Amino acid sequence: MTVVDIVEVGPRDGLQNESRALPAQVRAELVERLVGAGLRRIEACSFVNPRRVPQMADAEQVMQAVPRAAGVSYLGLVLNERGYHRAVACGVDEINVVVVATDTFSRRNQGVDTAAAIDAWLAISEWARRDGVIATVTIAAAFGCPFEGDVPEERIVDIGRRVSAGHPAEISLADTIGVAVPAQVERLFAAVRETNAEVALRAHFHNTRNTGYANAIAALGAGVTRLDASVGGIGGCPFAPQATGNIATEDLAWMLSRSGYEPSVDLAGLISTRVWIEEQLGTSAPATQGRVDPFPRATPERG
Repeated sequence: MTVVDIVEVGPRDGLQNESRALPAQVRAELVERLVGAGLRRIEACSFVNPRRVPQMADAEQVMQAVPRAAGVSYLGLVLNERGYHRAVACGVDEINVVVVATDTFSRRNQGVDTAAAIDAWLAISEWARRDGVIATVTIAAAFGCPFEGDVPEERIVDIGRRVSAGHPAEISLADTIGVAVPAQVERLFAAVRETNAEVALRAHFHNTRNTGYANAIAALGAGVTRLDASVGGIGGCPFAPQATGNIATEDLAWMLSRSGYEPSVDLAGLISTRVWIEEQLGTSAPATQGRVDPFPRATPERG
């Protein structure tokens, strides 16, 4: 059975677009609950300007409070060298650098165009190699931009080629606004792999138009075995209009287990965590597991 590596992004991508900013201790408890549910790669926080994303303030306090369990790797999202040094000082295991695929969205997201974001990644990757820190890069809005529309496939392939000069441990293609469809997912991952054969690929889908789970299956069909997801399906991007949440970790895990894959998580633990985070946020998350009858039902033992 193929093992799928679910990268939990709820504590970062899941919380960054919520109207209620949770204190550091609550965010750390979310991480602890996710570890208890079997997640082993967790994007715990981002090291960005708290004035622009107040939900991600106090990243240092979050990292100080998270459990340091064997086999658990914490990712920190960074946009520049200052964020990188903050993250490393907190003891993150991996850093994830965002390069937005279009200039308009990149300027809104991090104040620079795509070329400058690539340069920032290359500089950060040099620091990471010196420090022995795992460095990954996410190409955001890879499947479409809220400001520029369709993004040409060749542009994503070119960005993938250019970021590869920084020797990333992994390249993630992100459908930041939830506009991808399965055929596009298959084509784009195949095209990026042609020029980055030695680099592991990861997929990041939002479910804005109810295509996120179909896209996850398409990515698996394209040979991708690393998928981002957010507990409850919470999330979004504060700089992308009408962006909604990621595919839900518990719904993804159920689908994978029914499709012959091994998600290596505790579904009951994820559901209880979703209930808990809904209480903290005062909102209802879009995930369906735990709201419908379990399937298959446990078969009673016969005496």
